[in-house]
This record gives sequence, structure tokens and C-alpha cells, in this order.
Amino acid sequence: MQVVATAGHVDHGKSALVRALTGMEPDRLAEERRRGLTLDLGFAWTDLPSGERMAFVDVPGHERFVTTMLAGAGPVPAVLLAVAADEGWMPQSEEHLAAVDALGVRHGVLAVTRSDLADPKLALRQARERLATTGLRGAEAVAVSSVTGAGLGELVAALDRLAARLPVPPASSPVRLWVDRAFTVAGSGTVVTGTLAAGTVRAGDELVLLPTGERVRVRAVESTKRPHEAVRGVARVALNLRGLDRDRVGRGMALVTPDSWTHTTCVDVRTRFGEASGRLARQMILHIGSAAVPVRLRPLGPDTARLTLNSRLPLHVGDTALLRDPGRRAVAGVSVLDVRPPTLVRRGAGAARARELASWPDRPDGSVVLRRHGVLRRSELAVMGCAPPPGAVSLDGGWLADPGHWEDLHRRLAEEAVRHAADRPLAPGVPLEAARLRLGLPARRLVTALVRPPLRLEQGRVYGPAPAFPPELSAALERLREHLAPAPFDAPSAERLAEIGLTGRALAAAERLGAVLRLGDGVVLLPGADAEALRVLSALPQPFTPSQAREALSTSRRVVIALLEHLDRKGLTTRVGDGRRVPDEES
Repeated sequence: MQVVATAGHVDHGKSALVRALTGMEPDRLAEERRRGLTLDLGFAWTDLPSGERMAFVDVPGHERFVTTMLAGAGPVPAVLLAVAADEGWMPQSEEHLAAVDALGVRHGVLAVTRSDLADPKLALRQARERLATTGLRGAEAVAVSSVTGAGLGELVAALDRLAARLPVPPASSPVRLWVDRAFTVAGSGTVVTGTLAAGTVRAGDELVLLPTGERVRVRAVESTKRPHEAVRGVARVALNLRGLDRDRVGRGMALVTPDSWTHTTCVDVRTRFGEASGRLARQMILHIGSAAVPVRLRPLGPDTARLTLNSRLPLHVGDTALLRDPGRRAVAGVSVLDVRPPTLVRRGAGAARARELASWPDRPDGSVVLRRHGVLRRSELAVMGCAPPPGAVSLDGGWLADPGHWEDLHRRLAEEAVRHAADRPLAPGVPLEAARLRLGLPARRLVTALVRPPLRLEQGRVYGPAPAFPPELSAALERLREHLAPAPFDAPSAERLAEIGLTGRALAAAERLGAVLRLGDGVVLLPGADAEALRVLSALPQPFTPSQAREALSTSRRVVIALLEHLDRKGLTTRVGDGRRVPDEES
């Protein structure tokens, strides 16, 4: 199915055209039929020669019902623009064209109606001149009469070609159904209708009703008065909602797939207007879908602005909408650039934000959004409407990072580690939480992921690159390595340490720099000796005695007791009576 909205000046034959095309009466209200004037949205459908079903949303043309017109045209991908041959281009013709152009509608058919009352050539020329500067330039045009039927066949053929050109959105897209009508059916409960622009809605689905945030269950699905288990957009649908009172839902609300949209009251947008954004009114109405929400506008750059909304809307980056100033009867199209914009509180923040947004496209992709935020979860990108960019750094826990930002964070972490070591030589490692706060990261695991040589992570602290050792300390450490090479657990005695040159300040400096492993009772080994000892002890029958450990490690009782106490403190071994056990990985 494809869905088309009518547009055009009041009494230019929109409803008559829909009636002639479908054989259905789009004017539902008795008052509309009595006055011959469309007051609310009407709905009808027909099957085209190709077999494609086309539904029509018939909108009122009177200037007092612009909000209703926008509620019908907002979610619809194409328009049937009617211009009467005997009156030509009129004020609401211009207003409706400006509105659908601002909404980003790029597909349509021009129908010059009432061609039985006047030569359609003048009206056709006027309309084409107006369409030439809009997204509807080049739209197919047909002269038609709903009274005589002249041109109806050509119009049906043009609509069939239009349907073939319209894009078909993915069935897997998240649902956002803007409600344009809500009513109660006796014995069935509340029913809402709307144009399903994308995705698939099924009986049994759970959806979120916005702006209330209430979760509702779809009891049944209909399309063109036929029941369906599932309906794929684009389509007109009616949803029977379980457990929802009629007075809690109305036009302008939205039913959306949970956890798939950003529910926001603040967005940064690009404006499409004949003048700079600063010339727009500060209080306007934002129209998107069937919603009409008052907003406060803050100009940023010549064509960018921040909108603060009076109620939450479900939005994606790249959404198109319309700003309307009822006082001036002026409209401006907007493209949503950021659904999670930064706060602007510091002096110059607005100007800096304008410079940033100036380089953004109208439909930012995942790479732009990730670059802006630096680090995001995949799920956060999804609710903004963006796919993960191919070059993103993928991290555990579903995190993604912009490559440039990730390298900058690594550099900053190294600088923090060096600075911290200089300020606190007795405790040189930066605690993970302190590093997270200084880097502005949302989780400690991201700091851990940043640690790679020359950085190292030990006992919850990040250490920077080891500074160059003084020549005398380097020589002492080389003598220690030579002593331990044949027997890595044969710790030198106090006398031997003095001969090597590792006593007092030299030994303390070597320990602080991570060049030695210093245990109790004066035991000094090389870094990593405890991990190697644990590997050897894990191979022993469990539990094992200190004597068995001493024999396995080929060392003295002094060294093995110091090693075991060290492993106990780290939780790598546990006492069992007089012996020890290396716990299983699962225990």
C-alpha cells in the first residue's frame, strides 16, 4: 500500500476527486456533508491498475484548519495537489505547497480540477511556476473533472506511476505511528488510526504511548477495514488497544516501538527558511506527524537553532518537521541534527555549537553522531536513529568509540598517569575512578580498555610509562636479574642485596617504579614472580603444604612463607588447615 494526502485551496475539489477515484465518501461528519466543506481528516482507498492499493488522507483546505491539514499530511510520503481550473492559484494553494515542501515531501501529482468549467491551461501554468522552486518540481500534471469524469483515467495512471516510484521502507524499521483519530468501538475498546510510515505492527505488540510514556498492548490490527495479523508500512492502520481508555489518547500522540526512539524535549535543528534563523519568531509551533507542539526557539547560526519543546516527542536524527508562526502565517522546514544536544551555559557556547553544526549534513549518520559524543553504547546510537559506523572502535559491554576521540583519550590518560606520578611519587598509579572522572567517561571498563603499552593496570590503578632509571639503579637491577636467572625464587639475602646495591632509597625507588617485587622478611624478587609461583603451585595436588611449595619452587622456607602470605593477601591462595589451596576458577 501507498498513502497520499490531498492538498490545495478550499473548495478546489479535493474531496470530490477522492470520491471519484475511490467511490468512497471521505467526509465522515454530517456537518461536512451538510455544508459541503471538509472540516476534519477523511480517509478512503482504491486499488490501482497495477494491483497496488492506494489510500488517501483528505485534508481541509480552509485557512482556519491548517493544523488539521498538517496532521494529515505530516506522516504521508506523497501529495495529490488540487488546483481549480476556474480559480487558478489561490492563497491556500500557496500555503499548502509551502507546508508540504517544508515537510520534505518530494513525490506528488498535480491535478487541475474542474476542467469542465474553464480551460485548465492557465491554472496549469501558474501551478507549474510555483512548483518549480520546490521539491515537487517536475511532478506529473493531469487536467480532470470529477463531474464529467474527463481525465480520471489519466489521473489514475499518473497515481499508479507515482506509487511505483515511492520508496518502500524496511519492514524491520522501528514503529512510530502518529495518531490522527481515536474512538471507542462497543465491545472492543479504544481504537486509534494513523499512517504507518515504516516498520511492521502486529497483533500482540507492546508499544509506548507518548508523551505519557504508558505501555500499551495491540489487541488487533486493521488496514482498510480488513483484519490482519501484521501490517507493514507504508499503510493506513487502525489499532485496537487493550486496557487504554479513550480519554487518555488523542490526535498528535504517537505509538512507538519501545527503546527505539529518543524521547526528547530539546533538539538542535537546521532551518530551511527564506531568511536567517534569527528572523524566526521565538515562540512557534512544531508540526511533525500529526503532532503540533509549542516550542521556544534559540537561534544558533544563520540556518541552525535550538528548539525547546513543551512536551516529549519520539525523534530520530534526520527527522524532518515544520515550524509555523501562526501570527505571520510563515512556515520553515527543519531537519533534526541532534536529539541529545549539549547544554549551552558557558559564555560563547552557542557560537561554538553553531560552528560545529555548520559542518553537519541535514541527515547526520552514525559517524557524525559518534564523533560528537565520543563514546556511546550501540543501543544509544539506535535510539537516535543511527547505525554504528564501520570505523568505530568496538568495545566490551556494547560500547563504541570514535577512533580519533579514542586515541585522544589514550593520550590524555597517559598524560594523567605521568602527572599523577610526579605529584604523588609514593602512590604513582591513578585510581580507575579518578581516571574515569578526569576523562569524562561513563564507565570504568572504558578506562580499562584504554590501558595498553606503555600504560599498565595493576590493582585498580593505571601507571604511566616507566621513567628512565638512574645508571646506578639500572646496574643494580641488572645484577639482581643475573642473581635470579638460574633460580627465580632464590631471593638474595640482606648481605647479597647490599652487594648488589639494592638497599635503602635505591630499593624503595625500584619498588615504587615496579622494577622489583618486594615481599615480607626482606624477600626481593623480580616483577611477575608471584604469578609464576601461582602457576607452579596450581599444578601441585591440592591442598599443599609449605614444604611441598618450597620443594616445587626450589627455594628456602623464608621465601616460600613470604610468597604464600603475599598470595593469601591477594586472594590467590586460601588456607586449608596447615596447608594452602589454589581456588578453582569457578569457586
